[in-house]
Amino acid sequence: MAGLGLAATDLAAGAAPASSSSPPLTAAAGAACEAGDDQIYRPPGGVPVEPGRVIACRETQLPHVPGNIPMRAWKVQYSSKDNAGRGAAVSGTVAVPKAEWKGPGSRPIVAFNPGTLGLGPQCAFSKQLSGAYQDEYEGENIAALLKAGYAVAATDGMGYLDGQTHPYVSGHDAGHALLDIARAAPAVPGSGLDPKTRIGLWGYSEGGAASLWAAQLSASYAPELKVVGTASGGVPGDLKVVAKGLNGGAFAGFLADAVIGLAAAYPDMPFAEILNDEGRKAVQTAKSHCLAGTLANFAGQKIENFSTDKLTLEQIYALKGSSGKSWGQVIDEQKLGVGIGPKGSGAKYEIGFPVMQYRGLFEEVIPIETEDATRKAYCSAKVTTQWKTYPGEHLTTDQLAKDDAVKWLGDRFEGRPEFGNCLLP
Repeated sequence: MAGLGLAATDLAAGAAPASSSSPPLTAAAGAACEAGDDQIYRPPGGVPVEPGRVIACRETQLPHVPGNIPMRAWKVQYSSKDNAGRGAAVSGTVAVPKAEWKGPGSRPIVAFNPGTLGLGPQCAFSKQLSGAYQDEYEGENIAALLKAGYAVAATDGMGYLDGQTHPYVSGHDAGHALLDIARAAPAVPGSGLDPKTRIGLWGYSEGGAASLWAAQLSASYAPELKVVGTASGGVPGDLKVVAKGLNGGAFAGFLADAVIGLAAAYPDMPFAEILNDEGRKAVQTAKSHCLAGTLANFAGQKIENFSTDKLTLEQIYALKGSSGKSWGQVIDEQKLGVGIGPKGSGAKYEIGFPVMQYRGLFEEVIPIETEDATRKAYCSAKVTTQWKTYPGEHLTTDQLAKDDAVKWLGDRFEGRPEFGNCLLP
């Protein structure tokens, strides 16, 4: 498979797609990542049936990962599945330290989901890490993983290809995309990664929800992956609680992204038809900005301003789509900690590895009651859970927890036991 981005893109366009029973794709000797940058972000003509296949790749530099760490890095486009099980192509970044791995077994992979970056196409994490635009704030997290010797498979999340909309806060979309970049990373030519290596999951805020969804889905969606733990911080576990807290406040931009993102994830639900002129303008504003611009444009805005009938959140939740399902039901389906249990429990979502959850003591974006409730749900379900709080607000806690999260994942890679601290208040 020489020249991924040429041959692999042809595969996605219809030439002998992989069957669902195919073995994991591995990098062929002599293959190269030669796709143009435009190919990484262009939707392919078709998506391989098998999720986690490399569709296109190109080697890149990551100037916004600090520390001048010797590494090889690639932008990738890979196959995944959306919340309805349809094939979807996703973009992301794979980075591998050049330093020899001296730990046990083969080099581990950390599948990383960034926090909220915005809906604009320029906001994709892979574009920002490679220097095209700068609004991201987690380059130091990537650096910490690389310094520890781990490979990084960082998804952009679905919806950053040309003409698409990121399905922000859609749980299954996020979980699938994160698990599938872990599947895809060893197939990148030159990565030297083992498809049977240990996998860690990590994310904060939007990424915290995504990594917990990946943890909940891993046993059923990607049972071949050797996931050993997830570190998930600042988790917006119950979107109804989060929406109520955001509406009309300084961080209402997150709510705007969530409404637009869920409408993209569930196109049969009522959305465009209920918007007024201000609402239609708001959609275009959100789709063209990244984090800072979105927060600035929507600060203080209320959801009632954007529909013809001035609908409240509760009234929107009552609206039904063509299937008869209401918006309230769709949003409840995104709630974390529901239907979970340890391996062998028979729960809908069996989690066979420990979980680390954390938040800031001065959290001002996500209501702390939902973060605490997600932790309690995991503990009540007897999923081994380590909980920690940090003396920071939402953004600074991401960095305050960085070293602890990397060390915690390292302990899981080395097979050290984790008993959790659910018995603590």
